[in-house]
Amino acid sequence: MSEAAVSQAASGRRNRFDRDHPRYKWVALSNTTVGMLLATINASIVIISLPAIFRGIGLNPLEPGNVSYLLWMIMGFLLVSAVLVVSVGRLGDMFGRVKIYNGGFVVFTVASIALSLDPFHASSGALWLIAWRVVQGVGGAMLFANSTAILTDAFHEKQRGMALGVNQVAAIAGSFVGLVIGGVLSEYHWRLVFLVSVPIGVIGTIWSYTSLRELGQRKRESLDWPGNITFAAGLSVLLAAITYGIQPYRSHATGWTNPKVDAGLALGVALLVAFCIIESKVREPMFRLSLFRIPRFSAGSLAVLLSAIGRGGLQFMLIIWLQGIWLPLHGYDFVDTPLWAGIYMLPLTIGFLLAGPVSGYLSDRFGQRVFASGGLVIVACTFLGMMLLPVDFPYWIFALLLFVNGVGSGIFSSPNTSRVMSSVPAHQRGAAAGMRGTFQNSGQALSIGIFFSLMIVGLAATLPTALTHGLEQQGVPAATAQQVGDLPPVGSLFAAFLGYNPIRSLVPPSVLHQLTQHQQDTLLGKEFFPHLISGPVHQGLVVVFTAAAIMMLVGAVASTFDGRRNRRTESDPTRADA
Repeated sequence: MSEAAVSQAASGRRNRFDRDHPRYKWVALSNTTVGMLLATINASIVIISLPAIFRGIGLNPLEPGNVSYLLWMIMGFLLVSAVLVVSVGRLGDMFGRVKIYNGGFVVFTVASIALSLDPFHASSGALWLIAWRVVQGVGGAMLFANSTAILTDAFHEKQRGMALGVNQVAAIAGSFVGLVIGGVLSEYHWRLVFLVSVPIGVIGTIWSYTSLRELGQRKRESLDWPGNITFAAGLSVLLAAITYGIQPYRSHATGWTNPKVDAGLALGVALLVAFCIIESKVREPMFRLSLFRIPRFSAGSLAVLLSAIGRGGLQFMLIIWLQGIWLPLHGYDFVDTPLWAGIYMLPLTIGFLLAGPVSGYLSDRFGQRVFASGGLVIVACTFLGMMLLPVDFPYWIFALLLFVNGVGSGIFSSPNTSRVMSSVPAHQRGAAAGMRGTFQNSGQALSIGIFFSLMIVGLAATLPTALTHGLEQQGVPAATAQQVGDLPPVGSLFAAFLGYNPIRSLVPPSVLHQLTQHQQDTLLGKEFFPHLISGPVHQGLVVVFTAAAIMMLVGAVASTFDGRRNRRTESDPTRADA
């Protein structure tokens, strides 16, 4: 029997889960795509399910003292993911990317079970959910940081863009698919929002342990404890300060004048500066600052950060626009708006799913830079288009803009990821993936503080007068109307975000009972509150979308940067001088 025949027979007997099997890369792609979907869907599934979750645990999210629970229910997962993604990526370089990735499935599944079994009510129930969302964020970081590195190891450079495109579109689309799934499941029971991840997590755990193999280069090094501690503390304090900056402070609409917030911002920045100094001194740093000397890596990371901020802002603003204004004006009950908001945003997800893999394939053949830059230009144009829409827009125009926005984001994501990951030495891909994940997750967390603050400041200038006059016109006494108008606008903003009509909570029942039945029906109906906030919210949307468009254009310019160092790396991605 010839040597070729023996080789062919051995190849035929080779299990498709073996690392040398030609189909192993597709096994890795399908597995990591499931992991990314699981992590990113759960980053957004809670956002649209918050009304049902708070009703289920018996907590009113619009009461001033409960705003913190609402924010940390969202921010806990994002903050931990942003803080830990670099560290677990670094651990993947040291101990094996597949090993850390597999552990992520286990942690995520256990946390999902605990979330669905919340035994408490009111504030205790909220704290239980926040704590286990933090644990879930740990599992998400383990999945997020290592999936990109696993694919980069498994695929040849000529196919890497397509593979990373599928993976990253799954990550980005997952954040919007979660809105639809959350809306549907919360209609039945709030516990299903968390329970849905359990069977996927169990299957993913078994599949990853039996199918994935270590292909990357391990580099045994000591863990950078000073760097890990200062980075985690600095980013946590900074994001926590931004979160509390959204909340009102004394007579101010936001908390940016709160000394504690200012101190938190200063301390967070100081710790991150100390972190950078430590990383430049230690022998085996967690955060490879030297990677920023690679133009393609540094420019691509900046583009990732800006696109994540813009995408997060778009997500939150669309929910406010649809749930708080457009859907009630079109006859939908407030309790049903979360479900329909997710459905009406489907064109955005469809655009992602169509453009991402195609962009990855084309960028592998024709180059990545034009696609990465052009995608963000398209996204910027859609933000400008949304600024021109009236509050009560024709849906087909809105859907078209969403679809094109999704296409632009899909076009950007695949080639950008491939450019960033191909520019670094092979043994540092886990750290590079973690650093990229930090920028992406931090951008989403920052978007909450940035865009909510912009919106609140805009509302503070016009909403009090509109609210006071609107209530007076419906017979509410001037003193009561003025008292309601003087309340911080954050309550009205979160009411719109959650699909609530807050008038029943804002106007005392004793005052409502003194009004005529027609006046009560008007105040508590579907149109009064949306009409009331539509003007102020539209002004805020213009500011938000302008800021987002500028970020996209800056990211597009950054995506064009390149250098000789990158061209050398392109031909040999394992070069240590890349």
